[in-house]
Amino acid sequence: MSPSSLTPLTVSAGWLACNIGKPEIKILDATSHLPTLGRNAKEEHLACRIAGAGWFDIDKISDESSKLPHTLPSAEFFQSKMQALGIENDDHVIVYCNSVFLSAARAWWMLRLFGHDKVSVLDGGLKSWLAISGATESGLKTSQNDRGTFTVRASAGAQMISIASLRQLVKRGAAGQIADARSPGRFAGLEPEPRARLRSGRMPGASNVPIASLINNRGGLRSLDDIAEAFNAGGIDPALPVITTCGSGVTACGLALGLALLGNEDVLVYDGSWSEWGASDAPIESGD
Repeated sequence: MSPSSLTPLTVSAGWLACNIGKPEIKILDATSHLPTLGRNAKEEHLACRIAGAGWFDIDKISDESSKLPHTLPSAEFFQSKMQALGIENDDHVIVYCNSVFLSAARAWWMLRLFGHDKVSVLDGGLKSWLAISGATESGLKTSQNDRGTFTVRASAGAQMISIASLRQLVKRGAAGQIADARSPGRFAGLEPEPRARLRSGRMPGASNVPIASLINNRGGLRSLDDIAEAFNAGGIDPALPVITTCGSGVTACGLALGLALLGNEDVLVYDGSWSEWGASDAPIESGD
């Protein structure tokens, strides 16, 4: 359970199989892939999705006027998109993905930031559903959802930080713990960024907790002890406040989910992440 809600942070495929027919259960596919992988998440959704699942398009449910990828949209825009997906304020929303970097956590975080605390991540995503032979469907939906009455409310445990605020904290050496979810090579500045025109490196004082270190070989989340160890191994005390960052604000939300599972919601997600920081003149470090 989340410290701020009675709704479980994650649910299993078995739980979903027992509850999928309930009218208050709404399922959203929030799959997203790195641009270098050559995969099309929308096409994959149309080819095979959990029966009844809507499409939470991380790239479209964003501020499309921003030059940055999938930047957080306005509250009004997000509300309209959730209404179009048929979401009600009392719905228990289950978000899932078929992504190697737990992109469903981005939808989980956004829903909570805009006040919807009744949201859970399907642990193991689509793979776990297929493993129990859960019902799937394909193609375009034959009927449109009834428009929901979702309304934006006060944040339900999720928090964010802007580049302006983070730059000031980093400049003063007062940022505290910064957990970067990118791969070790990208964190060290030894591997190129998947997006063009970005410097390589990391924020001064940041620690590396790759999102892969929270995920087991079946695509689900590791045990709580293993998740805690992953943060500790990266130099992050999971019991203290943390700022999370990544390449474009998606896997930073995966770290926020991991910390919430450990009982820590004193977490600020840096939405712009390296797509913004790496393109700016903000200070960077590189090397091991």
